[in-house]
This record gives sequence, C-alpha cells and structure tokens, in this order.
Amino acid sequence: MNIELISSGQPLTFRQRLSLTARLAWPAIIAQLSSILMQYIDAAMVGRLGADPSAAVGLVSTSLWLFWGVCSAATVGFSVQIAHRIGAADHNSAKRIFRQGITGSFIFGVIVGLIGLLIAKPLPHWLGGTEAVCGQASLYFAVFVAALPLLTLNYLGSGALRAAGNMIVAGGLNVMMCGLDVVFNLFLIFPTREVAIAGMEFTLPGAGLGVLGAALGTVAAEIVTAASILWYATTREKRIAFLGKYRDRPVEEEMKDRKIKKRSHWIPSGSVLHNAVRVAAPMTLEHAVICGAQIMITVIVAPLGVFAIAANSFAVTAEALCYMPGYGIADAATTLTGQSYGAGRKDLAKKFGWLTVGLGMIIMGVMGVALWVWSPDVMALLSPVKEIQDMGTSSLRIEAWAEPMFAAAIVGYGVMVGVGDTVIPAIMNFSSIWLVRVPLAAILAGTMGLNGVWLAMCIELSFRGAIFLWRLASGAWLKHGLKTKD
Repeated sequence: MNIELISSGQPLTFRQRLSLTARLAWPAIIAQLSSILMQYIDAAMVGRLGADPSAAVGLVSTSLWLFWGVCSAATVGFSVQIAHRIGAADHNSAKRIFRQGITGSFIFGVIVGLIGLLIAKPLPHWLGGTEAVCGQASLYFAVFVAALPLLTLNYLGSGALRAAGNMIVAGGLNVMMCGLDVVFNLFLIFPTREVAIAGMEFTLPGAGLGVLGAALGTVAAEIVTAASILWYATTREKRIAFLGKYRDRPVEEEMKDRKIKKRSHWIPSGSVLHNAVRVAAPMTLEHAVICGAQIMITVIVAPLGVFAIAANSFAVTAEALCYMPGYGIADAATTLTGQSYGAGRKDLAKKFGWLTVGLGMIIMGVMGVALWVWSPDVMALLSPVKEIQDMGTSSLRIEAWAEPMFAAAIVGYGVMVGVGDTVIPAIMNFSSIWLVRVPLAAILAGTMGLNGVWLAMCIELSFRGAIFLWRLASGAWLKHGLKTKD
C-alpha cells in the first residue's frame, strides 16, 4: 500500500487505511523498541556494577529525558511542515524546509547542550543524591548533553524520513544503533576479563570505565546513527533529499551565481520559523514541564533510599517496553494525519486518528498483561539485587493496569501533532501530571513507599487517556492545525 494515495486524493477503504497504518507502524515500533532495548542494555550492564552506579544513572535519567525530549520536540516543528508539503505533493518546499531545519535544529542543540554542561556538576546534589553517587551521576550526565547537537540532528533526520513515509530506514538504523551500543558498552564499561562461550575461554579487552563507559558507548552509537540517517535523508530519500541525484535542480541552477541567496537558503525563513515555533514551542514547554514533574517524582523517591531510587529507575526502564509500541504507532499517526491534513483531507485525517488510537490501545493493553506476568523476570534481568527486584516488580504490576489508557494519550497526542495542533494537547499533558500525579505521589509515598508513587502514576495515566479520547471525539484538534498553503 503506497502512502502517495493520500496526496493523490483517491478514496481509501478501511482495509487500505489499516494496511497503510500497519506498514508505517511496524518499523516505527521496532525503532522504539530498539531504543528502549538500548536503555535495558545500559541498565543491565551498569546494574552488574552494584547499587551505587545504578543509583547514579537513575538519579539523572529523568533530567536526561528532559534535555533529550526538549531537543526532539524542537525538531517536530520542521518535520510536521515537511509532512504537510509532501501531502500537498509540493516536494520542493519539503526539501527547502528540511534544509532550513538542519540549521535551526543544530543551533538549538548547541544552546541546550551548553546549558546542560553548565549544570552537570551541581545537578545530582539538587536532586538529593548522596556523595557516593553524585560524582558518577555528574559525569554520566555531562557526556550525554555534550553530544546533544548531533543527537538533535538525528531527531530531525528521523522525523523527516517519517514525514516522507519512510519508516523502514529510520527504524533499521535505530536497530543498528542498538547493536553498536552493545558492542561499545562491552569494551568500555567492564575491565579486561576472561570470558567463556560454548566451552571456549578467551580474553575480552575492556577499558573498565564503569558508568562513564556506559555513557560513552551509547553516545558513540548515537553519533554513528545520526551521521547515517542524515546521509540517507539528504541524498537518497527523493521527497526530501537536496543533495545527489535527487537535489532540487531548478532551484540549484537558479542560485548558481547568487551566493548570498544560496547561503540564506539554509537560514529558516520567517514563515517556516513561525510555523516551527508554533508547533514546537508548546511541545518543548510541555516536555520541560512534564520532565520537571518527573524530576520532582525523583525528589519524592530519593528519601526512600538507594534501593528505591534504583528500583524506580529500573522499573521506569522496564515499563517503557510496554509504551514504546505506542510511541511507534504515534509516529505513524503523525505522518498519516499530517499528510492527510496537508492534502486537505480532514475527514481522512480523522479516520486515521481513530484507527491509530484504537490500534495503540489494543497493542499496549496486551503489553500491559505481559508486563504484569513477567515483571519479576524483567527486574531480575536488570538488577541482581533482591530488594531492587522486589520493589520494582511490585511497582510494575500496579502501573500495568493503566497501559490501554496510556496508549490513548500517547497516540492521541501524535494524531494532533500531525496537523500542527499542539497548544491544548500540551496543556492537557502537563496539567494532568502536575495536578494529579505529583500531588498524589507526594501523599501516597509517605504511607505506601514506592508503591504509592506508582499508584499515583497509574491513576494519572488513566485520567490523561480519558481526556485525550474526549478531545479526539470532539474534532476540535482539526480546527487548530497549521494553515497550509496550496
């Protein structure tokens, strides 16, 4: 099933819509699962070093999500516009927006990275970490934020490929990143050691860098992947490539002897920047506010002890196995509703919205059941410490009940982002977590410990899913999208 059917104006049957959704969703789901698998790998490898290194990683993990998420959200403003122009069959404009997005995204990544480096040393102390973990936590955080400029380009390149309907390449390269992460971590985290495989013993060299090695290994894998994604997007994806055989030849010839105009072609124009800010600013603010709430949850968990900090971090990583398929479907939803909206087919956008949300709720509901059943095995994989395993298992079994409604919130948000409606959905997201989850967690942690924190999460996610279903049904999101040009 070809995604160009959307821009062609041809009617699509339910079967065709389902086929197209599945074709886009499965590579995106695999990409998201590979991303969480990378976190599993890091968590499991660091977990073998003991409770303090695990706590050091867990202490700053939510702060890293803040910085990663802000950079990712900033690139969505460009990728949504690319999807709209492709939906309108205006590929030249899509290429121009992509080129300008590279400049804008890189500059934004540099600014955010510098901010991160400035706070890297005091951050673990602000979060209530002990002296035993603060030094390692600071170093781990600093390595990741230093790589943010290139990681931001990775987000943009992946988003541009998804906007063009190419989920396979973006997904495949992210799977490659997972494999590279394993290889780099094996050599960087642990010292040189004797390894036995199939009865054969050999010496495996290692740098023995511990927590620092985990950060360096993951960053190295991300950098290689970012370079690969950008190369493919700029030279091989014909709808957005502006280099090589797919470059925009008429524009290139027009600018041949006009160097000033050619340079300005990389600078975001007023209209492109305005639309990018309109889409991305609410998402960026929303992500910052939500991560601020997650950091507050970390502060609430910190007094419960090192085991609670580590168990909370590992449980969050384990639970991501359930919701990452939802984010993969949300990526597909953003592409499908974005191209439909750009093609002027609002009815089709609404049909894709309901289809993707329903699919997400079914898949994440099944994943929630699996999480409830296998949570002890997952926690045993992530940590050898019995106390951490028991606390994490109990927390996961509480939260597993919220997975279907969590899917409604995740995919519903992706549907609305596709048309450029981000202000109200962003307010819905951060209001829910700040007005429901944080107060409940603060109250319940005192009597129920870590279980109380996760019960608050379960209640809040169910509430958030309900309000996103309400907005999806209202159709208001279609009235607040970007104004597209014919």
